[in-house]
Amino acid sequence: MSQAESKRQETIAYIEKSRRRRLLKAGIALGAAGAAAALAPHPARAAARELRVGYQKGVLSIIRARGALEKRLAPLGATVKWVEFSAGPVQLEALGAGSIDFGDVGEAPPIFSQAAGTPLVYVAATVPRPFVEAVLVPKESALNKPVDLKGKRIALNKGSNVHYFLVKLLEKHGLQYTDVTPVWLAPADARAAFERGSVDAWVIWEPYLAAAQQTLQARILADADGVVKNRAYYFSSREFARNNPDIFKIALEELGRIDDWAKAKPGEFAGELASVLGLPKSVLEVAVGRYNFGTVAITNAILDEQQQIADTFLNLKLIPKKLDLRETAPPWLV
Repeated sequence: MSQAESKRQETIAYIEKSRRRRLLKAGIALGAAGAAAALAPHPARAAARELRVGYQKGVLSIIRARGALEKRLAPLGATVKWVEFSAGPVQLEALGAGSIDFGDVGEAPPIFSQAAGTPLVYVAATVPRPFVEAVLVPKESALNKPVDLKGKRIALNKGSNVHYFLVKLLEKHGLQYTDVTPVWLAPADARAAFERGSVDAWVIWEPYLAAAQQTLQARILADADGVVKNRAYYFSSREFARNNPDIFKIALEELGRIDDWAKAKPGEFAGELASVLGLPKSVLEVAVGRYNFGTVAITNAILDEQQQIADTFLNLKLIPKKLDLRETAPPWLV
């Protein structure tokens, strides 16, 4: 068993132990009130639970299509409601508004959400995935190494994973963030700007990365390997996570099943993901080939990784105050 799988199993075991403790406490309380409950003509039923899942097109889309989560949660008296979003930051806004309970997001958007006061917790993380984000340049560009980015116009999504990646890439190669001119564009607009030559480079993630290589003959100047870890995260609200450890035990198991399948049959995974995203399978085969698959437990070390991102954004004055990432630990982290 890999270290990542071992950590995931430890988290699932801990959640199961928490669930048993909660049920035991409930049983003691019921026993103390047994006589009164027996005499009640219409005993009150426990409120039905609902897991409201916010998702972007991707792995959670596949879980939704298969219906496995609904089937496994049914014996707990829990249902699932799926709400699709265009991006992680919008999901986190919905969490802050109390509209969803669970979702997936990259490493940077939760920092801004925490800074805005959202009571989020991280409930799981992917293994590092440094090869799925990169700096692209046109095929015939004179730019050949990261130091060549000095003085150039670079398209990227503000406050996203690639924003942090660019900052650390420049730092690694002796440049300052102020040495380049960021051009804040969402992926579709960034691609258009890149194609017409109004920017010198584009920092982007999969599957836009593979699509640009195949259709625009774009060239990778540098990826995130050795620069940042680029994990994705699964999040919830502090209250929901505290009250529903049994639901997250099952959700983590289902994510683990998708990881195992993707590792064993990447071609099938790419095909299913291509259908979800509406992209050619050839693009997804390239993108999937760059992924590392695995869902792991949140650890203090992982929270320290997020702390580094928060401190970087604070230094850049992108967030208004210093954050303590230990406040986002899941209730079962000891």
